[in-house]
Amino acid sequence: FSTMSRERADSQGSLGPDDEVMPYSDDETDDELDPSSDEERLDCLPFLFPESGWRVKANDRAFCNLPEFQKKYFLCLKKSKYAGNGIKTYKYNALTFIPLNLFEQFKRAANLYFLALLILQIIPEITTLPWYTTLVPLVLVLGITAIKDLVDDLARHRMDNEINNRKCEVLLDGRFQVSKWMNIHVGDVVRLKKNDHIPADILLLSSSNPNSLCYVETAELDGETNLKFKMGLKVTDERLQEEGQLAQFDAVIVCEEPNNRLDKFTGTMRWRKDRFPLDLDNMMLRGCRIRNTDECHGLVIFAGADTKIMRNGGKTRFKRTKIDELMNYMVYTIFVILVLLCAGLAIGNTFWYEEVGSKAWYLYDGKDQTASYRGFLSFWGYIIVLNTMVPISLYVSVEVIRLGQSKFINWDLQMYYQEKDTPAKARTTTLNEQLGQIEYIFSDKTGTLTQNIMAFKKCTIAGHTFGDPANPVDFTWNKYADRKFEYLDHSLVACIRSKKDKDTLEFFKLLSLCHTVMVEQKEDELVYQAASPDEGALVTAARNFGFVFLSRTQDTITISEMDQEMTYEMLALLDFNSDRKRMSIILRFPDGRIRLYCKGADTVIYERLSPNSKHKEVTQTALDMIGATAIEDKLQDGVPETIAKLAKADIKIWVLTGDKKGIVSGAARLCGGESLWNIHLYKVPDPFFPEPGRNALIITGGWLNEILYEKKKKRRRLRLKRLGKRPASATPQDAAQPIDDWEKETRQVDFVNMACECEAVICCRVTPKQKANVVSLVKKYKKAVTLSIGDGANDVNMIKTADIGVGISGQEGMQAVMSSDYAFAQFRYLERLLLVHGRWSYIRMCKFLRFFFFKNFAFTLVHFWYSFFSGFSAQVAYEDWFITLYNVMYSSLPVLLVGLLDQDVNDKLSRKFPKLYLPGQQGALFNYKNFFISLFHGIFTSLVIFFIPYGAFLQTMGQNGEAPSDYQSLAVVMASSLIFTVNMQISLETSYWTFVNCFAVLCSIAIYFGIMFDIHSAGIHVIFPSTFTFTGVASNALRQPYLWLTIILTVGITLLPVICIQFLYKTIWPSVADNVRPAEEKSTPFQRGRRSRRSAYAFSHSRGYADLIASGRSIRRRPATARPNPRDSIREIPQAENI
Repeated sequence: FSTMSRERADSQGSLGPDDEVMPYSDDETDDELDPSSDEERLDCLPFLFPESGWRVKANDRAFCNLPEFQKKYFLCLKKSKYAGNGIKTYKYNALTFIPLNLFEQFKRAANLYFLALLILQIIPEITTLPWYTTLVPLVLVLGITAIKDLVDDLARHRMDNEINNRKCEVLLDGRFQVSKWMNIHVGDVVRLKKNDHIPADILLLSSSNPNSLCYVETAELDGETNLKFKMGLKVTDERLQEEGQLAQFDAVIVCEEPNNRLDKFTGTMRWRKDRFPLDLDNMMLRGCRIRNTDECHGLVIFAGADTKIMRNGGKTRFKRTKIDELMNYMVYTIFVILVLLCAGLAIGNTFWYEEVGSKAWYLYDGKDQTASYRGFLSFWGYIIVLNTMVPISLYVSVEVIRLGQSKFINWDLQMYYQEKDTPAKARTTTLNEQLGQIEYIFSDKTGTLTQNIMAFKKCTIAGHTFGDPANPVDFTWNKYADRKFEYLDHSLVACIRSKKDKDTLEFFKLLSLCHTVMVEQKEDELVYQAASPDEGALVTAARNFGFVFLSRTQDTITISEMDQEMTYEMLALLDFNSDRKRMSIILRFPDGRIRLYCKGADTVIYERLSPNSKHKEVTQTALDMIGATAIEDKLQDGVPETIAKLAKADIKIWVLTGDKKGIVSGAARLCGGESLWNIHLYKVPDPFFPEPGRNALIITGGWLNEILYEKKKKRRRLRLKRLGKRPASATPQDAAQPIDDWEKETRQVDFVNMACECEAVICCRVTPKQKANVVSLVKKYKKAVTLSIGDGANDVNMIKTADIGVGISGQEGMQAVMSSDYAFAQFRYLERLLLVHGRWSYIRMCKFLRFFFFKNFAFTLVHFWYSFFSGFSAQVAYEDWFITLYNVMYSSLPVLLVGLLDQDVNDKLSRKFPKLYLPGQQGALFNYKNFFISLFHGIFTSLVIFFIPYGAFLQTMGQNGEAPSDYQSLAVVMASSLIFTVNMQISLETSYWTFVNCFAVLCSIAIYFGIMFDIHSAGIHVIFPSTFTFTGVASNALRQPYLWLTIILTVGITLLPVICIQFLYKTIWPSVADNVRPAEEKSTPFQRGRRSRRSAYAFSHSRGYADLIASGRSIRRRPATARPNPRDSIREIPQAENI
């Protein structure tokens, strides 16, 4: 045992923050960090002035509706400030859906633009196209988006109804009655039973357990699966057990206003002229679940939207992809080009009318309008004619593609974890292509890279080490043994069963007594509930070696020592926390001896060893004078291989963890670092890393805090100033604080530049807020696409801050998953998510956008060339219904399927050759260069489609002696040439052919001809004579071979340059994928590198049940190395496996 006779080492004189200490707890909301309000907030803390805080009276619903608790919510209307318990996460109801959804959709610039066009088309002086040419596509786009929004909102309605209609017992009219959650009010007394969900934030009054203890599971609240205890006040425990007593309860609770602090609650209960303090241990929060407690009673303090879990919902950060931003800028560019074209054509119309139109008697229209005014009207007419340059169906098509890509992720059986029946889940449909552009991954360690299942592997007792690999130990001699426990050293079992080594027996006695584990009996099995996985592992190890923890009360602990039951009286218990880094227990043995047992981190135990300790030199990492343990948290399957593959894809991985520095060194080497560098100074020699090679950087939360210069330090100084206290003498680290924003920014830039030179960066002992801040720094200064992956509630900030958030559904609840964009069960699935689904999504979206812009330019610019031969009169070159249906039916399906199904190489090659991922990081497949290539391709295609038919129609005679050179026949030939060209062009762009692609191309052409012959028929003209004016044109024009030859010539000339350019690129300038396909045929079978070490040792701990048990109740920049060209990496076929 350790006597703890030595004082803790004084760290105040150190030159920097303690590397082993968390900088501070993460307990501030975003609005509290507003520097302008620091001083004001110090004066208005609600728990310092309870009279102005939240007031609740038990069993009195009318109390909440008193005038003093009313607040304005609209004009002069008032309502109670106390929220009802019904929650509302949906956006629409039956009355507001249509107006609100339309309002939201028309906030999108493209939709608003087309609404303005529709209004222009109603004006007779301006309109050049019928109103339905714009209305039909607009209604289709708005309708599809509205249906999608409706489906999403109906799911939210169902979820809200399910929760609001849950049942709970509420004390009404002197007896408990079953009521729905939505009908619960602040001040109600409720009764909850085992396994019930807690409906609101409730003050625990009494329970069926002794001392009004109640155990709750908080997995939905903070991600932790271990049980927490809550305790009622002694006065309520004694006086509020029966229904009649609860009905007479009339206390007034005065507490803090509703807030989002899950770890704080302060209040006072006034009852029968006495006051009783309240804290978080008395509160049961919504989102928790009752466990191991048959029945409990509570008073509702916060309900519905005022509960802490709802307050923590916050505003979801709206994430947009780089392609989204680029696409919007390109739409704006198209609009500018449209305005310039229309202005040029309007000027042309003005000059043409002055020179020709006004002098030609057959063009006189009876209107006395000047040339300038006619040019002004012509401008708006061309805005209508050329409106298809701005693609109305672009956004809805993109949404359909993203939805399909999300479904492919959900359906991927290779990302399905069979052991837990957990499939991959794309929880958003707006970020898929961003998965193909990731440059930095920020990962948690415990539970994300590791399994978070601790295993007892080795121990050192009195200088003797046990745990050398051998055959598994047989524990059948122990009736209490855990069947899942494995150990590989028979000598330890033999030593224990011989009972000759007192140190060994004392060692396991300590493990079975010094802890805060709770035990439960289930079907003749002992089930342990531990505050942390490693504490559970130690107690389970002691159990298997014959020292079995059986039960505990507030004063005693009962264990079985080698089949002999012993009960020890507990005199004191000091729980583990991040400051002490150890826990201690003082026990009275049955023979009257008093002994202190202590276990904890090696750094704090060793400095407290007695100078006369006989094992001090041998066991320098002792938990106490007896020995030390080695707890293993195994890596998840495939983690080393996944990290190696992602590193080859030039993706840098940073590990952000709350573990101490000694634990994460292995993680640094796992991520690719060979030389480890610890941050201890702000200035380092030039260059950053004088030693060549693969470096890894390790920085602790304390030093990271100095770099980030958190606002909390300013808050503390302000608080001391307001309270009239003098701050402590400045330490060297305070003197190192930046004196202005420029120095602060310089420090941050230098840190990011230095860190980005490393193969691996490990940030240890960091808080959740610091994790998010590190991600923000890289996003801010590197303009990189980031991904954060974690499994616990402490990773939520990081997940929400990154461009992509991934949640692991592991041992720490679902908090991370609920806040993520993508979720799956194992870290190794990240490789497939990025290298396969992410890369495919990016390639498909880029190809779709390039072709979408091309086909719209090719279609619309024909009107521009036609204007030179129509007096710039805003006359359209096609038939009206062709304009209406072109983007909706004639050309949409093939390009949509390319965006959904296309792939340049299969999934195996995508994972085998990680360098294929580089073009996405560089944004090489869709940028302004590609946009202007699509623009010029569209210009060339529109020139050919107009001028070849135009030239063919000049001085031409048909078979029957009639000239086919009328406007309507020209329109049909140009439209037919365009449909053939666009559908054959997308066929040339398709890399992965399926039956669906082939069907879509043929079907689009067939639909065009079918609809064209229908709308050109005499029958429909008779019914709608003013709408369908091309009567008989299709049948007359397309029966002449000359026009078919014209169509073939036009299509051939438009496609020939494309075929030639594609041939040259594949032979002279091949892409990465072009090189990989032949490489697969020629290269030797792929072999993985040497298997990496697949385990990591860790010792971590968290606050346990002691309160329950003891109560009776640097930096200069080096020029960045250029990113390697992906084409250079696949030239040598024999080395292809290194790609």
